Amino acid sequence: MQDNTNQQFNEAVNSCREIFIKKTKDYGTSWRVYRTISVADQIYIKGKRLRTVQEKGEQKISDDLLNEFNGIVNYAVIGLIQLTINNDEPEDLPVDIAEKMYDEKIVTAKLLMIDKNHDYGEAWREMSQESFTDLILAKVLRIRQIISNDGNTIISEGIEANFYDIINYGLFALILAKQ
Repeated sequence: MQDNTNQQFNEAVNSCREIFIKKTKDYGTSWRVYRTISVADQIYIKGKRLRTVQEKGEQKISDDLLNEFNGIVNYAVIGLIQLTINNDEPEDLPVDIAEKMYDEKIVTAKLLMIDKNHDYGEAWREMSQESFTDLILAKVLRIRQIISNDGNTIISEGIEANFYDIINYGLFALILAKQ
């Protein structure tokens, strides 16, 4: 693993985390009403926008496209948090609890990234933004299919693994965009 991968990962996470915390302070944990399919659809919307702009080569809305990757990472973390919280728990979580849950999911994502970087030799560093977008969209479609199969898989990874991959693909896109 490259010496600066941990630092780059942490910087990308910090930019996403800062947005997550500020939005949680602004809106509370209104995302608690989302079911898994709704979280997947939020990620899909952001991925679809990225792909559309990438294919057309122009954008009509002037906000920074990299913000879509921030949103993708944060929605994937929200998806993971939702999978671990019982539906009967309160919708309004204190900011510090939401922040703690966010950090727990990111720690797991980072450990996964370290293991995969070991096995794959940081192949993501040679990939394009378009590939990250496509991989994220594919993971969303997998989540949708697993949901339509009542959460069951025969041989494949489940919803949680797909959310973790989405987090890492989004962070990789953010890291490479800053180089």
